[in-house]
Amino acid sequence: MNKHKWEFSPRFRRDIFGWKSDLPIKRIKEALTEIRKIARKEPALAAEGAVLLLEKLSPALMHVDSSSGALGSAVNKAIEVLVPIIATGTEDAVIKEKWLDRLWQAIEDDQMPYIEHLKTFWGELCATRELASHWADTFLPTTRYVMLEEKAFATYNGKEACLSALYFSGRYDEITELVTRAQHKYWHDQRWLIKALFAQGKKTEAIQYAHANRGPYVSEFEIAEICEDILLSSGLHEEAYQRYGLIANQATTNLATFRAITKKYPHKDQAEVLDDLVDRDPLDKGKWFAAAKDAGLYDRAIALIQDSPTDPRTLFRACRDYAEKRPGFALASGLAAFKWIGLGYGYEIDQYEVRELYLALVVAATHASLTPEQLAEHLQALIAITPQANQVFLMGAMR
Repeated sequence: MNKHKWEFSPRFRRDIFGWKSDLPIKRIKEALTEIRKIARKEPALAAEGAVLLLEKLSPALMHVDSSSGALGSAVNKAIEVLVPIIATGTEDAVIKEKWLDRLWQAIEDDQMPYIEHLKTFWGELCATRELASHWADTFLPTTRYVMLEEKAFATYNGKEACLSALYFSGRYDEITELVTRAQHKYWHDQRWLIKALFAQGKKTEAIQYAHANRGPYVSEFEIAEICEDILLSSGLHEEAYQRYGLIANQATTNLATFRAITKKYPHKDQAEVLDDLVDRDPLDKGKWFAAAKDAGLYDRAIALIQDSPTDPRTLFRACRDYAEKRPGFALASGLAAFKWIGLGYGYEIDQYEVRELYLALVVAATHASLTPEQLAEHLQALIAITPQANQVFLMGAMR
């Protein structure tokens, strides 16, 4: 098993990457693909590869710029993929213990840190209640000191792993004691008590305790995320959606948020989800244009951009992509793009882009049976309401 030659291994040598994050993110995805492919037939070998990758990540990524959050997100997602592969890789206790020792050493050596998310899954990595309980006992003395002593401000890598191991091994009373008696209240600690309450069938108490942690250092997203999970685990899908669904599934873009919600709640009509999202922020409706388009809600998409600013480039792409297959929608999108460019929206849009938009509009107008004269009238009407500085800019595209 140890003699297998992993393709990803030489790609994660220490300090191998520069400061840009694109290549390391690509390499992480390639490594995950390689490991998952092996996991289908040789789970123990795949688990060994997963441990090796986690050992190599931090040293390799040492000098990469992670300020955008993209790299950290990629590493966290990789950890979530690799944990079950390691947990189910073998039933051999000796091999499992060696893997855990190696992973813990990687966490201890993690200077940035990149793989700290792994501590959250320490109980799951143990795979059995007995092994999880053993690791909990290893971490417990220092964890108790750090959490319960008034003057103990020291950080301890083992605290999160200890709470995870206690949870996985079913030692909920000890979690309750540690969290409720803790001298310093941290949300990441409180989460384990919420999970412990729910595991004991105390759903209402768990949600109440989560809400009791509201404050300046805990986001509504974090509260909603754990409460939504509790309700979904109880089969209460509609209640989960109504109370937490729109908050707990916020993603990096509005389209990604819409997709996350509709994927998690397939029983909900997409138009209803869209309306609910728009109602949460009625003064900024245009930002949901891409989501409406993605769902095939073309009339709603056009309605959203009439009096609400929308990124002109998003509208231009819609005009270009739908000019032939849905010309009415494309025409409305392109005209709206002209309008918002004229009113000063869009970042550093140049004359070339405006010209490309105009040409896409001509194609859409042709397929919509609109004469050149009629299109010109629409554009002249839009130009008339734009600031003088942009009138010449837009008119130039029509020449």
